[in-house]
Amino acid sequence: MAAASFSCFALPSKFGNLSLNASSSCLPVSSSSLALRSLSFSSNVSVSAFSDGCLSMSGAQRPLRYSVVCEAAPQKKADSAAKRARQAEKRRTYNKARKSEIRTRMKKAMEALDDLKKKPEAQSEEVLPVEKLIAEAYSVIDKAVKVGTLHRNTAAHRKSRLARRKKAVEIHHGWYTPASPAAA
Repeated sequence: MAAASFSCFALPSKFGNLSLNASSSCLPVSSSSLALRSLSFSSNVSVSAFSDGCLSMSGAQRPLRYSVVCEAAPQKKADSAAKRARQAEKRRTYNKARKSEIRTRMKKAMEALDDLKKKPEAQSEEVLPVEKLIAEAYSVIDKAVKVGTLHRNTAAHRKSRLARRKKAVEIHHGWYTPASPAAA
């Protein structure tokens, strides 16, 4: 007699696979029809409900399966997140422009100071346009701190750099003499 096996009948309960085996011991076999001898469920369940007739339960070994659970993130950001992104981009462009202006003003003041230092016959009145450039740089730096673009310590560092450079030019030309440490 030929043994037929049908598997993977999905059952909504605990049983994962269902296999049907045909044999001749339980039901009478006619030549035109194939009788099903036993019905076995491949799951680790010990139930003896079907032990009396042609149905029998048997445990089957299943291979271990590892599964990865992924939660899909929503395609669209929440409205508040989109607004925060827009605000951040706007602030970034404002801050970028403000920092660029600070660098430009500082560079102009530093170059004017370097030119004044290299000039051999410079007069003390020639420092006035440079002081105006330094004042403009100070103003831009202070506004950046007020708005929150620069940290106050960074601003103090940059202003100090300008002041030290100006002081070095004045000492170089003899327009300023620092007090000796012994006199203090």
